[in-house]
Amino acid sequence: MKATRNIVICLLSIAAIVMAYFCVTSVTTPIKFENTRVQREVAVIKNLVDLRTAEVEYNHQKGVFTASPDTLLMFLKTAPKKEVLKEGSLTDKQLEAGLTEPKAVKILNEAKKKALKKNQFADNDALYAYIWENDKDVINNGLAGFRRDTIELNMLQALYKGEYDEKTIDKIVTIPYSEGKKFEIEVNNDYKTSQGIRVPLFEARAPYESYLGDLNKQELVNLIDKETKLEHYAGLKVGDIYSPNNNAGNWE
Repeated sequence: MKATRNIVICLLSIAAIVMAYFCVTSVTTPIKFENTRVQREVAVIKNLVDLRTAEVEYNHQKGVFTASPDTLLMFLKTAPKKEVLKEGSLTDKQLEAGLTEPKAVKILNEAKKKALKKNQFADNDALYAYIWENDKDVINNGLAGFRRDTIELNMLQALYKGEYDEKTIDKIVTIPYSEGKKFEIEVNNDYKTSQGIRVPLFEARAPYESYLGDLNKQELVNLIDKETKLEHYAGLKVGDIYSPNNNAGNWE
């Protein structure tokens, strides 16, 4: 009897330990999953934002978005980024008189062409100093001190301020913690508004499975089920190929 009693006590103790383990696990597993998800999504969002920056610049220069990661990366590595350096601004009086920025730039460009036909200048500073003092159209329109120069910059430097180079920029099309999977990119370059205006659209996605697939399977299933029932995308994404949303991310 005593032996039987000891066995029962032992089994109850084991059962209590097992129950305690499962109770603790039921609490700590969701917390651990959520903490890891939040930590990983910081990196995923960072890449999505940088990918969006690249797509927006591509659309600015080409008039369309691209669904090809290779095309986008080649663009970033080889295309120049044009930037306008500005000095001076139009006054209210000039604007009221009908002088606009494009008109002012046109007057300056014509003045520069005429000046370059007559003289050689050491640099742009000397060229501008000459036309500000001698060109009648520039003087009559009050454009002395007004300057606009278009320069070409390195694309990666201009967009990312030295954060990436040609070897490291490839990472922006790859989903972190996904073992090398690339973001799902779709484009709709023929979308038209109700007014018939063409508005190119793009969408880049990282499904939960791609960067959380190695975590607790039940927690992942629960998360996907929750977002699906709410009619939300089960993952992180920027843009929308069905409706313009200013290329916003679904976390914003």
